[in-house]
Amino acid sequence: MKQPITLFLIFSLSLAFAQIPNGYYNNATGNGYQLKTQLYNIINQQNDQGYSAIDGFFREYDLDNYYENNYSILDIYSENPNGQDPYNFTPNIDECGSYSGEGDCYNKEHIIPKSVFNENPPMQGDAHQLLPTDGRVNGLRGNFPMGRVDDNNLASQSGISNPTQNGSKLGYNLDIGYSQGYSETVFEPIDEFKGDVARIYFYFATRYQNQISNWDDYPMFNGSSNQVFETVFLNILLEWHNMDPVSQKEIDRNDAIYYHHQGNRNPFVDHPEYVNVIWNPQDDDQAPSSPTNLEAFNPSPSSIDLNWDASTDNIGVSSYDIYIAGGFYSNINSTSATVIGLSSETNYCFTVTAKDANNNSSLPSNQACETTTNGNSGNPDLFFSEYMEGSGNNKALEIANFSGNYIDLSNYELKLSSNGNSGWTINYSFPNNAGVDNADVYVVMNGGASICTDVDDNLNNSITGFNGNDAIGLFKNGVLIDILGTLGNSSDYAKNTTLVRNADIAVGSTVFNATEWSNYPINTCENLGSHTQTLGNFITDNNIVNLYPNPLSKNTLYIKTLEAIKLEIYAINGLKIYESRLQAGENRLLFDDLKSGIYIFKFQSALKSWVHKIIRL
Repeated sequence: MKQPITLFLIFSLSLAFAQIPNGYYNNATGNGYQLKTQLYNIINQQNDQGYSAIDGFFREYDLDNYYENNYSILDIYSENPNGQDPYNFTPNIDECGSYSGEGDCYNKEHIIPKSVFNENPPMQGDAHQLLPTDGRVNGLRGNFPMGRVDDNNLASQSGISNPTQNGSKLGYNLDIGYSQGYSETVFEPIDEFKGDVARIYFYFATRYQNQISNWDDYPMFNGSSNQVFETVFLNILLEWHNMDPVSQKEIDRNDAIYYHHQGNRNPFVDHPEYVNVIWNPQDDDQAPSSPTNLEAFNPSPSSIDLNWDASTDNIGVSSYDIYIAGGFYSNINSTSATVIGLSSETNYCFTVTAKDANNNSSLPSNQACETTTNGNSGNPDLFFSEYMEGSGNNKALEIANFSGNYIDLSNYELKLSSNGNSGWTINYSFPNNAGVDNADVYVVMNGGASICTDVDDNLNNSITGFNGNDAIGLFKNGVLIDILGTLGNSSDYAKNTTLVRNADIAVGSTVFNATEWSNYPINTCENLGSHTQTLGNFITDNNIVNLYPNPLSKNTLYIKTLEAIKLEIYAINGLKIYESRLQAGENRLLFDDLKSGIYIFKFQSALKSWVHKIIRL
């Protein structure tokens, strides 16, 4: 038997697995209808795929991976969350078609009826409010509003039982309690999906607030662009939202719509607390509890993993701030993170604070410290040597091997993070027995490419589905060794261009440095399939240079060198901000105006070149 999931578990799962792009809700800082307008400005950049495209989305993303786990269509009008379903639909095969009774086929249900907006785009094809449902039950529901059915006044229709086989029902609204104020016919889904339906309505009221005042013929709407709902239906939706918390099904579907379909999110799945902040506002000066059990673990030469227990709040925790030695590092929406761009053999201490929707901040968590590992353990390794972000599917990634030896790719993988996401969303493993000879390259290309098609070593559309703002990482044994772009940053760094690694670069870096790359026009591919590298003894870290302290919390940095070298300092965006010659011995540099962040220190002697990453707190 399937058991209901508790509120606490849902909350924890939503924090642990929601792939909310880093910074997506940075401008959502208000309260009441001001917050609603801020959310509208965030989510209205929708890439409308059209009504017909939703069929393919259903077949791939609206599957039962949560109850029976049988990959049938997950239909809220036939799913039985506490036992065996009365029937199941097979994706594609059981699409309607004609139907005369329950279980015949599934079709496309507009949770907000399409007659409300006259079947106009983009509402007609908006995946957030389209669900696959039993065709006959969809017909039973018709255009009736959602409400609380009086079991003593059920409606009768031919060809279907009422309630349906999973308990959904149609009848007069129960005009008492929280549903008092309406006495006409309504449709009521089962308890398991009432919150899902409510959050779809709240999304719709926000996404289309610039048009919704024109649709007041629908009984649920009051003709306003702020409250949007008649009070009785607002009370019903608030009750449903609070009684049925966000489920993993909603979280996964929200991610799929954003990353794989139309590019916007339902903010009330990501931040359920926004519902009450907008439609049921209350003064909130209560800070969340402190995060507990913070752990720092799994160190590499350039990264450390963090994990902690979720905080609690009277309304809801919205995000967490991570600090390194008291200096702000990042804001995220989960209870785990990987801090990257660190220096090897350096001790780092972390704390975390929780924030709610009103920006009330908790006291810090316990402090957790960890030391990064030695960055010199091994020979020069694989690195990205070319990146092509061309028109259409003309996309490719090239990695180069100048280690002096053949490299077996079984321990390597590529990962992609879309649109500023704070985590990796797509993993790519190289084919069995794949490898790269010394001074050779390996090219992964999109299968739909129309140029450079004679140089690919493998075709893969997922890892090459990137755009010019998506971070791509090269990993060895699970450790990041090179990166294109910046994880958690959605700014364009290589849009409609080809990047070729400079010939004096022979190893990767866990911080993207634009100065290491040369730009070529869109669809340039004459360099793809081979790479030139001239500095065979390039190293990432050595005993020639010693920098301290790192992280830099004050304004003085000491650099000891064994020989005279050139120093260049670059910001994370590739802008050179400093250049100097250093003498052998101890050099003392003052950085009074250096802002907090990660910087690339590039050193060069007559024969060698290498980099260090410095964190300015």
